[in-house]
Amino acid sequence: MNPAAELPVVLVTGGARRVGAAIARQLHDAGARLALHCRHSRVAADALAAELNALRPASAAVFQADLLDTAGLPGLVADVVAHFGQIDGLVNNASSFFPTALGEIDEAAWVDLMGSNLKAPLFLTQAAAPWLAERSGAVVNIVDIHAERPLKGYPLYCAAKAGLVGLTRALAIEMAPRVRVNGVAPGPIEWPSDGQFSPAEQEAIVAHTLLGRVGAPSDIARTVRFLLFDAPYITGQIIPVDGGRSAHL
Repeated sequence: MNPAAELPVVLVTGGARRVGAAIARQLHDAGARLALHCRHSRVAADALAAELNALRPASAAVFQADLLDTAGLPGLVADVVAHFGQIDGLVNNASSFFPTALGEIDEAAWVDLMGSNLKAPLFLTQAAAPWLAERSGAVVNIVDIHAERPLKGYPLYCAAKAGLVGLTRALAIEMAPRVRVNGVAPGPIEWPSDGQFSPAEQEAIVAHTLLGRVGAPSDIARTVRFLLFDAPYITGQIIPVDGGRSAHL
């Protein structure tokens, strides 16, 4: 028997940078082997895989794909299985995030935001479902507190994440009892790198959290780890990790 085959394999979409990379490191620390998905961030993904493989040989590999290409998602799953032999967990983390002013929403924004935040998680989970069921695995979707409490100026993004919340609960029903499906809803964790929120807006958001501070990617990563590996009787749930912001939005 190959001892490595007993270690769980988790596919993390958008796993090269930011919260996705924190999730990958946390799961690797828990003993998982990582299938790191990326679309454009190949250099960062390769660097992260090298970092993880230096800690534990042959424990990480990079899989580049466009999640908006629905027809290609079964191939992504097949490539992961061909490399590792199994899939025990799926983290649907990859996401587009940008404002869409009402009156200016176009088809391109719809395709991007709905595609990355709702359509891709559905079709990727569907493709991985037989392998997850075989391993009694789990899915964690990264949603958003604004799925249930919309953020002004971002109606399409909020609608997409609201759909993902509903999808998470629906898939928990469809995939039970073999596969658990849950979601994590981050609050202010990492600001967008393109300056969508001014310093004053950031300050106002942080002031509205009960803990009065920004969270860290590791806060999300630890919750994902818990739901994948330490929560065998939790499914169909959304866990906010937001410093209490959603308690009084």
